[in-house]
Amino acid sequence: MLDFSVTFIITIINIAVLFIILRLLLFKPVTKFMAERAKKIQDSIEQSEKDKNQAKAMLAQYEAQLKTAEAEAETILQNAREHAKDEAEKIIAKGRVSAEEVLERARKQAETERQAALVIFREEATALVIEAASRFLDREIKNEDSLSYAEMLLKEVSSLNARSETSRSETSHSEEDKD
Repeated sequence: MLDFSVTFIITIINIAVLFIILRLLLFKPVTKFMAERAKKIQDSIEQSEKDKNQAKAMLAQYEAQLKTAEAEAETILQNAREHAKDEAEKIIAKGRVSAEEVLERARKQAETERQAALVIFREEATALVIEAASRFLDREIKNEDSLSYAEMLLKEVSSLNARSETSRSETSHSEEDKD
């Protein structure tokens, strides 16, 4: 059997005392330190998870704001394009109206100048007819006679001019229609 001597009992008592001393001085503080360390680590993990979730939420929010900003920018650009197109159409329309007004004024001025030239031509033609008739008849024609002959001649010349102008204006209108 087993023989328990005093040394064995003292050794067991020494081990028990050492265990109690080590437990009080070393094991409890180490265990407490380890528990605190584990708690700090767990708190850090939880905080990092919260930060990560917050960062994801902020990223989603920024992406939504970016998409909204891009949509607004596209809308602004579209509105600017439409406005520019409208302004261009207005400017072109004003240019056409202005060109038509200038063309109409030029036509009226040309007609006025033509009428003035026609009056001058009639006066000069009357004077030439009277002078030619005077030489032809070798005498002076009375003022009344000269006026009636001149008017008759001018009527014939005017009717010839009117026919030639009508054919010219028809030609110019057909050329304008082609343009």
